[in-house]
Amino acid sequence: MPRPTLPARLALLSVCALALTACSSEVPDTHPDQPVTKRQQAFKAMLRTFEPMGTMLKDRRYDADAFARLANELASLREQPWSHFGPDTNYPPTKALAAVWDKPAEFEQRRQSFIEASDRLIAAAAARNEADARSTYAAVQDSCKACHSDFRR
Repeated sequence: MPRPTLPARLALLSVCALALTACSSEVPDTHPDQPVTKRQQAFKAMLRTFEPMGTMLKDRRYDADAFARLANELASLREQPWSHFGPDTNYPPTKALAAVWDKPAEFEQRRQSFIEASDRLIAAAAARNEADARSTYAAVQDSCKACHSDFRR
């Protein structure tokens, strides 16, 4: 049997790539205002600020100025996702559980716990105290985990 020509191989490769793209599990946010996408982007922005602080602490390379800058950036981002949890926003591609809407008081309590923990982190960062930065970073991380365990799949 003769080998396929270059154009035939490229066509086959294109079909395979298209098929793999069609298998993607990512569902698009079709809502006109895209609240699910906006809140996911807001959480990702906070994570891009929060993770470098954790790396700095884990690697024992605490830089008080950089940590304070990142903590202030987190403070500027931390309110952004919450307004995108409206009553009509429980649809794919959300990773939020129905409990967000079924238990709004508990969800609000988790949000408030995160805000309070991040307030303490910001204060520790401003004080340039590594030990306090470590403990308050862990408290913010715990508040995130607690909310995820109850309200995110």
